[in-house]
Amino acid sequence: MSRLADKILLMTNFNTAGKSYHHDDLRQKLIDATRDMIREGGVEAVSLRKLADRVGVSRTAAYHYFKDKNDLLCTLAEEGFRYWSEELDRIFQDESKALADRYRSYIRWYMTYALENAEYYDLMFGRAIWKQNTATDSLKITSYNMFQKQVERTRQWQEQGFFNPSEDSLRLAQVSWGTLHGLARLLIDGVYTDDSHIDEMCDCAANLLMS
Repeated sequence: MSRLADKILLMTNFNTAGKSYHHDDLRQKLIDATRDMIREGGVEAVSLRKLADRVGVSRTAAYHYFKDKNDLLCTLAEEGFRYWSEELDRIFQDESKALADRYRSYIRWYMTYALENAEYYDLMFGRAIWKQNTATDSLKITSYNMFQKQVERTRQWQEQGFFNPSEDSLRLAQVSWGTLHGLARLLIDGVYTDDSHIDEMCDCAANLLMS
């Protein structure tokens, strides 16, 4: 098919159901709709066919942006890691608070985000992508860069005496994140059914991790 014919086909798809979308707007609309589908029914509820129907475009339009379901899920997880990184920057760059208070705020934000976005959190950190070893190169790079930023923060905090300086920075970053992830999973899975003590648990985690 010629490029002109391809372009005409895409323009036709974008006008399905009487709607017209700018290319980038449609891509974001598909991502937002996928996020809602995951929150409502988990990763299993997602398919490009259902997504296209939900947004009101043809399947061809959806496949123009995402080659398959895994590509779509990886794109969504990657967006989540970017947001995660931005939130960490926002919290830790707030110099109006002492570092210890920022760290406590970070832990509370972590738990709140995980609980309020449980299915999305599972997508970012769970087995649907990572256990299956189906992460795209772009997702691997984005998630790696985010974690490397956390390792660098950990190293800086050790130099400031905030974290134990005798521990290896990489291992300390892994263990500190693992501690928070484990607590989040216990809350998400309902092992800890009483969430009225979350703030106390967050403070306890902060006290354990800080020097």
